[in-house]
Amino acid sequence: MAGNEWQALTEQLAVRGERRLVLIEGERDQVLSCARGVLEKLAPEHGFWVGESQCNPHSALQPLATAKARQRLGTETPLVVWDGWQGNPPDALAAMAGTIQAGGLWLWLVPPLADWSAFPDPDYARMGLPAGGHHPFLARMARTISDDGAVIRLSADNPDSLPVLSHSDSGQPPFQVAGTPDQEQAINAIVRAGQGRRRRPLVMTADRGRGKSAALGIAAVRLLQGGRNRIVVVSPRKDNVASLFRHAADQMGIDYHGQTRLQLEAGARLEWLPADELLATRPEAELVLVDEAAALPSPLLKQILLGWPRVVFASTVHGYEGSGRGFNLRFRSVLDRETPHWQSLTLDQPVRWSPQDPLEPLVNRLFLLDADAKGAELTGNITIEDWQPGQASEAELSRAFGLLVDAHYRTTPGDLRQWMDDPEAVTVVARQGADIVGVLWATVEGGLEPALAHSVLRGERRLKGHLLPQSLANHGGDVEAATLRMLRVVRVAVHHQCRRQGIGRTLLGHTIQRASEMGLDAIGTSYGAAEELLPFWQSSGFATVRLGISREASSGEYAVQMLKGLSHRGVAAQQRLSARFAEQWPVLLPVVWPALAPSLVLAITADLPAAVPLTEQELIELDAFAHGHRGFELTLPALKRLTVQACVASRLQPSREADLWVKCVVQNQSWDAVRSTSLCTGRRDGEARLRRLVVGLLASD
Repeated sequence: MAGNEWQALTEQLAVRGERRLVLIEGERDQVLSCARGVLEKLAPEHGFWVGESQCNPHSALQPLATAKARQRLGTETPLVVWDGWQGNPPDALAAMAGTIQAGGLWLWLVPPLADWSAFPDPDYARMGLPAGGHHPFLARMARTISDDGAVIRLSADNPDSLPVLSHSDSGQPPFQVAGTPDQEQAINAIVRAGQGRRRRPLVMTADRGRGKSAALGIAAVRLLQGGRNRIVVVSPRKDNVASLFRHAADQMGIDYHGQTRLQLEAGARLEWLPADELLATRPEAELVLVDEAAALPSPLLKQILLGWPRVVFASTVHGYEGSGRGFNLRFRSVLDRETPHWQSLTLDQPVRWSPQDPLEPLVNRLFLLDADAKGAELTGNITIEDWQPGQASEAELSRAFGLLVDAHYRTTPGDLRQWMDDPEAVTVVARQGADIVGVLWATVEGGLEPALAHSVLRGERRLKGHLLPQSLANHGGDVEAATLRMLRVVRVAVHHQCRRQGIGRTLLGHTIQRASEMGLDAIGTSYGAAEELLPFWQSSGFATVRLGISREASSGEYAVQMLKGLSHRGVAAQQRLSARFAEQWPVLLPVVWPALAPSLVLAITADLPAAVPLTEQELIELDAFAHGHRGFELTLPALKRLTVQACVASRLQPSREADLWVKCVVQNQSWDAVRSTSLCTGRRDGEARLRRLVVGLLASD
């Protein structure tokens, strides 16, 4: 394609409302030279270069670090030039593809497709994957691209041998970015939610380019013009709301210069706040709009839901930071319980490009963004088998990955690569008939040399690909744990129509047996602590050995780590770590986890090894407190010791005073703080309730 044909191509694509992937293949120096030639003909006014800044092939391209690519979500660009030799993280690739506007191009500079399966991608080291060897994920990507006739493949040593686009039908009007019936329906639904009755939140989902953010911005202004005084927008990052505020500014007739606070002459305003600031300051607002909700932790979303009278949650269905479908499934139970009259809406029609655009379906196929577990066959026996995602058919891979997406709302394209290309991965599936209805994904970790394990314990070394043993050594203080070879269960997913049939437990049992046959020392897991998940692991013999000291960014929850010993060394490590955690738990709990949910506190406490029995003196003090003759503070040490006695936490769990006990006795909260939560009317009432509880606990001993 010579002369001005590249410009003619982009003009023709703009008329069609389409975008294209241009793959420039060959040796790197030749590819860079070819890219410079293409860009010289394109003469772009702006765009992004993702690669080493000194290799930027055109002055109009703004350098962008790979790590910041996902921050461009919610923005638009006519051109992305990506240097595949500097690394190809799937999440960033998919995110940048989603920012390309109609008529735009994605120039991907890569080795020949035939070499991809063995390409030593530099990004693999970042995730603890071996750069050498065979890569099923890259091999699948190469096949997918090769099979797509819309991809423009350019050989660096023969740059003019290009297919020419067929001319568009002259009878078709040129594509224009404009609202769709879907978008107008969404705007009306947001306005109704903002004006309507309290506690009727709206959940709006859409793929990229459907005008979701624009609908939020337009609807917000209509609400402010209709009498609302303050609307607050929340999102994972400020960059995410650029489109929302740009459309809001247009609706107001205001020039947009990147503001995240817009105000009408009458004083009504629309503003963005970080989620933590929103929850810390709790400003008065008639409506809170949560954009990119799937990328925010579920506990945080619940706080927003319950903290304001009217809330709209907007999420991407097939996201690069998390799945809107998984978010919907996971958050649905909260919505059903807390706000049963919630509404849902899905936008299907694209706004920013034509429905015939070939880039979106290509990106969806490359990264399984539209992976779907579909309906499950509810008859037939359950069979369990070992399985390899890299050797699966496209249909089965999509179904199995769809299960992982539905089970965890933060499943991303990067997880697909990790799953397919980790040579230490172990995958087990459950079938009901011909359908895969359950998946367990695990990976082998640990086995570090003693010297390296000591460096990990001291915090001198951080290793990729050894999450559990590294954490148990560095944070748990157990150097031998890092020398053990263990299997870490990454995800367990069961089709939502097939849950509560014991499929997950059967998968786990098979995997435990598999780990034992592999000669591993232990099997463990690390996940966002949730009370309802603990019994699943406890029933299979896993013991709690650690709780994270800060909330995970991905889940908003503390990571609980559990272990089941298999070999003599593994069993000894499980017992040692569990006993150590039991010693630390009463001391750290009021300092590190003062706001941990009482139900979770008791669930973890009930799982710990029983403490040394109460002394005679402690029993005397507890008896005196129970019968009203001894003060609460004087008895507090004995009350704490009572909590960790065998079976006490289990007996406390169903009690109506369980929350009061945890907050006062275990978490050291003040009587004023406890009174503010309506657990008691004051100190006298609270102490009386605790005394009655101690009477029952002592009597049942």
